[in-house]
Amino acid sequence: MVISVQMNYFPRALSHIVIAVVMPLLVSPLAVSAATVRKVKPRTSVQAPVKANDAIIALPLTPVVPSGQRLCSARTPAGLGYTMLRPGSGAKPTQNDVSLVNYIGYLATTGAVFDQGMRSPLPVNGVIPGFSQGLQMLARSGVARFCIPAAMGYGSQASGPIPANSDLVFQVELRDFKTAAEVETMNSPQTTASPTQQGVTPQP
Repeated sequence: MVISVQMNYFPRALSHIVIAVVMPLLVSPLAVSAATVRKVKPRTSVQAPVKANDAIIALPLTPVVPSGQRLCSARTPAGLGYTMLRPGSGAKPTQNDVSLVNYIGYLATTGAVFDQGMRSPLPVNGVIPGFSQGLQMLARSGVARFCIPAAMGYGSQASGPIPANSDLVFQVELRDFKTAAEVETMNSPQTTASPTQQGVTPQP
């Protein structure tokens, strides 16, 4: 009632100006919000189906390591090349220990991989001299690349896929190592008392 009375005092031209100014302001937030909603609307992308590949895989599988990963940045007095890729921590194995390693071995000249292993137990003094020396440089969780000259590897004799007089490269991660006594204890059969003899109630 009060509003209608006040509106009667406004000239008609002035009321048209107010409508012309106020109406766009009321409409524009709706347009912006609608555009915003349209932008954030998630799109559903349809992935193309995977096509079967009937090509025959050539055997044996022999991946090739790039030339930059066949080089070592330092060398021991004995001639073993090495690059520490990740330092380990703690003690290092000795010649009498047994190591647990992840490793990959490849030829220095071509990068062709000839061997690899995961969690492989290897006696430190039961491998080629260059590998043995390299293991003794690693601490647990350490990773290194070892560039082993032929004289510290298999020498003038071929070994499986390794030609004679081949320089070798190994990437080695030392997961763990045990002394020979610890390994013997782990491998020996242990006689344990039954739960009833120990005064323990058997569990299902």
